[in-house]
Amino acid sequence: MAQNPELVKKVEGVIDQIRPYLEADGGNIRFVEITDDNIVNVELLGACGSCPMSQMTLKAGVEQAVRKAVPEIKAVEAIN
Repeated sequence: MAQNPELVKKVEGVIDQIRPYLEADGGNIRFVEITDDNIVNVELLGACGSCPMSQMTLKAGVEQAVRKAVPEIKAVEAIN
């Protein structure tokens, strides 16, 4: 799967901006890949991996920020 390096760089930049908020709650996020259909796969780490609110954080926070900054992205999914 050949990933567009420019797209990856933009997505990682947005994730880097969000990371401090997750770290403040004892969690973290790791970029994994962008699929061929422009879905970003991430791994939720630390407290985020087991937090019942993590899906809401992922969709309302991470996905919204990524899609606003990088409109080509269709969704953000946690793979764990």
